[in-house]
Amino acid sequence: MSPTGGTRAAIFDIDGTLVDSYDAHFEAWRDTLAEEGIDYDLEAFSRDFGRRNPEIITELWELENREPPSNELIDRIAERKESHFRELLAAAFPEMPGASDLMRSLHQAGWCVAVGSSAPRENVALSIELLGTGPLIDATVSGEDVKRGKPEPDVFLRAAELLGLDPKHCVVIEDARPGVEAAHRAGMAAVAIASKGRTRSELAEAQLVIDALGEIHPDRLAEIIKEHAE
Repeated sequence: MSPTGGTRAAIFDIDGTLVDSYDAHFEAWRDTLAEEGIDYDLEAFSRDFGRRNPEIITELWELENREPPSNELIDRIAERKESHFRELLAAAFPEMPGASDLMRSLHQAGWCVAVGSSAPRENVALSIELLGTGPLIDATVSGEDVKRGKPEPDVFLRAAELLGLDPKHCVVIEDARPGVEAAHRAGMAAVAIASKGRTRSELAEAQLVIDALGEIHPDRLAEIIKEHAE
């Protein structure tokens, strides 16, 4: 049992899962990279969405046949991008339909609720503030809180550790293949939402693929945890 009294947990990714941030992230990356002389299109963004900034920037510089970027350059580009992203998000906040309702129903059913995201801490905090679900969340892990990003399991294992729960008692709600893989590497079940830029086929390794968060509820998630553990 966790310190909050819950015996099961739902761990949510944020981008594309709780927040429909696809367009804002793309616009922020496109504008920021244009300043660096890089033409960044939707195909490249779809490939990178959900990964951590240093990994994205390093790979882009390699694809452009440039010298590896310094840590200072990576930090400077990432900060410009994230600052621009937060401005866009605050100006027009797009909650994924059913996100806050699902979190409330889990909280009311006695579940632990956590966030496990590859995003920077400031982005995670802003999204939670705009969602208005802060009081419902028992643990929050950002990309800055772990050494390795998804598909490594670190984010979700850290969330389970903070909750005081065995990973097998957790289910991850994700929108990206690396997140589903990270959940499985952590020993957790995974539910995948086919949000903007995603296809059901690329998410097929999840225990359940949905088109909207309204398709799931606490009892169904409990069944998925049980089935995965068997």
